Amino acid sequence: MAAHIRRRLRKGATTTAVAAAAVAALAASQAPAAPLAEGAAGGDQQAAGGESGGPEDGAATGNSPYYTDLPPLVTPDRPGSSSNLPAATGSAEAGIPASVLAAYKQAERTVATTDPACRLPWQLLAAIGKVESGQARGGQVDANGTTLSPILGPALNGQGFALIKDTDGGAYDSDAVHDRAVGPMQFIPSTWATWGQDANGDGRKDPNNIYDAALAAGRYLCAGGRNLAVAADLDRAVLSYNQSTEYLRTVRSWFAYYQRGTHEVPDGSGVLPTAPSTPTPSPTPTPSPTPGGTTGPTPSPSPSKPGGTKPSPSPSKPGDGSTSPTPTPTPPRPTPPPKPTPSPAETFGSLENAGTGPLTATAGGTFEERVSVRARNALGAPMAQLPVTFTITGTTGTLFDGGKKKVTVISKADGTATAPALKAGEKTGEFTVTATAGTNRPRTLTYEASVTARQADKIVRVGDKALVAAPGEKFADAVTVKATHKGIAAPGVAVTATMVKDSLGLIDNDKGPYFKDADGKPLRTLDLTTGADGLLQLPEIFADENPGTYKLRLTTEGGGSVVIELTVQAPEETAPEETETPEA
Repeated sequence: MAAHIRRRLRKGATTTAVAAAAVAALAASQAPAAPLAEGAAGGDQQAAGGESGGPEDGAATGNSPYYTDLPPLVTPDRPGSSSNLPAATGSAEAGIPASVLAAYKQAERTVATTDPACRLPWQLLAAIGKVESGQARGGQVDANGTTLSPILGPALNGQGFALIKDTDGGAYDSDAVHDRAVGPMQFIPSTWATWGQDANGDGRKDPNNIYDAALAAGRYLCAGGRNLAVAADLDRAVLSYNQSTEYLRTVRSWFAYYQRGTHEVPDGSGVLPTAPSTPTPSPTPTPSPTPGGTTGPTPSPSPSKPGGTKPSPSPSKPGDGSTSPTPTPTPPRPTPPPKPTPSPAETFGSLENAGTGPLTATAGGTFEERVSVRARNALGAPMAQLPVTFTITGTTGTLFDGGKKKVTVISKADGTATAPALKAGEKTGEFTVTATAGTNRPRTLTYEASVTARQADKIVRVGDKALVAAPGEKFADAVTVKATHKGIAAPGVAVTATMVKDSLGLIDNDKGPYFKDADGKPLRTLDLTTGADGLLQLPEIFADENPGTYKLRLTTEGGGSVVIELTVQAPEETAPEETETPEA
């Protein structure tokens, strides 16, 4: 059992066909590709004849290493496990370089915000990163998370791999003839053009940056409304990344391993596989001396028997002067399984309004209507389990319930997806809500919405004491009013106070009581706002030298109004007291 778990796909006379087939399948996918570039660290490779001969100089053949080591039997300790490892250290294989681990966890958090239904675990990204690049070559990244040297797969030139002609002008892979897989998560350039992300905020979508690549891989795995907590969806996601059952088994093994526990190690100190696997070309015959003093090609060695020694080539016939090589069978090139074509019932077709009414609310209020759409498949039937993203655009400060400007909702069985309630901001004006669904050919619907000023349908004076002042004096009593909307106190409502001649407020007054501006000059119209409890105390009111009865009219947004009477009168003169004359 232990030997089975610790097996590796690698070169050797006994595993040539298996290794070549696995590598061809790993590199042939149109999804992010698998092989790692030349110069990867990680132990000796297997020489062409099956011996451990140090690093292989096989760039000319396109045979670059790729990682398929399986995790060890001894896993990091956790409650209930059978491991005897110290909890603080764990297995060396469980250590993930700090920047790489941070990138995986950041990608998980980001996707959980934008696509919570996917339920992406960072351990899955770690498993893929382990297989694709040995955790970016053991954490060989700079402070921004960019690999210290490029990680490139072999040229996809159709020679044992898929044939993918250049799509990026060599911008990512330095190859203007054929595409190569690039970076920690081994995206081919054409796939990166669609899925590339800027996760570290440097303004670039760089496949060589572990933060950008990890988020791109996460979004790629979540495509099509997958729920990665469901085993079948997780398998489909990994196979969409690379169409190989061996690849799926290996990723699954590392995924389960990392789920049992990991720990952070310094960048550059991660563990690489002991022997990267590599596709095996047909061995090139090498000249060897013959009995006649000439040289000729040496026949290919036969596989050694289990437990035996290195095989020797068959001796040349005496007197021939040369030998004929024994033909070496070329392993058959596996044909990658075709990507399944979704049926019309599984293909997203259209997005339509599901009955959303007018979207309007007063500042600080909640919109009564919620944005709702219905997704349909290519046959026109309702489509369930489709992620729909709703985005608010505008400057009113309006947000979805929960304080977000962007949310993703999964459509229900009837195809509907309804956004959370909208909370109006404090700034009045127009804004839009856009619903977007689909990846290859996204569909969008845009809804217009507006925020209006806070309203009050009633305003009344608090108190009924007569408001009287002498000419040239100040009114001793302050004027206080209260605004309400549907019987509830209306805070933040705009109130206009105007001195008028008539009860309807059609004619402004240019004499009598007045307010003062900042410079102390008379002012007979003011714009004010009610407080948190709907109350408003007006500024001080002054009387001029004209006695009489005047009117102050207050109006609100929403139709509330009240007219208050102000009287300017001189104090009544007091007659002198009569002096009694004493009787004589």
